[in-house]
Amino acid sequence: LETAVYISKNNQFLGKFIFKNEYRENLKNLFTKLNLYKIFILSGDNSSEENQLKTIIPNVSSMAFNQSPEDKLNYIQNLQNKGMKVAMLGDGLNDAGALKQSNVGIAISDDTNSFTPSSDVIMNGDKVSNLDDYLNVCKGSITIVKLTFVISFLYNIVGLSFAVSGNMSPLFAAILMPISSITVISFTTLSTWILGRKYFKKTA
Repeated sequence: LETAVYISKNNQFLGKFIFKNEYRENLKNLFTKLNLYKIFILSGDNSSEENQLKTIIPNVSSMAFNQSPEDKLNYIQNLQNKGMKVAMLGDGLNDAGALKQSNVGIAISDDTNSFTPSSDVIMNGDKVSNLDDYLNVCKGSITIVKLTFVISFLYNIVGLSFAVSGNMSPLFAAILMPISSITVISFTTLSTWILGRKYFKKTA
């Protein structure tokens, strides 16, 4: 669909300007990968693009048009009141309130030197089609953090057991403590590197 502005002078038609929305490449492929998430579209524009958006985002849960900044913020709050965790993507000043209200605000910017709404994440517009990779890395990072806690806990449990039973000398304890730290740091560094290579090697 397109929007046309007609030009006339002295009641004589001179021509028109046609404006048509352009969408980023690979969006349909991205939203296909995000099939485990509920997708909501909030737009300050009218509903003229609704059918086109349904083609690009076949798994969309709901769309709302003619949304003011306050409407967007309230929409996010309503989702949260239903127990949902909301990640909001926005690229303008009218998204600032909704970005702040959401559990995770992701500001999309083609030029990071220009105005960017306050948010948890600032993503380059060219990388939006790789959003699923970033989400997977975040999930993987949380798993790594949990595993490091398990490793530290096991070290402490083993060390404490030996210390309480009197089977650990002070010298051995002094050696064990830095080794546990080195193990955790090495595991975290290696795991993060592998995770990054898995998802970002193809987008580098």
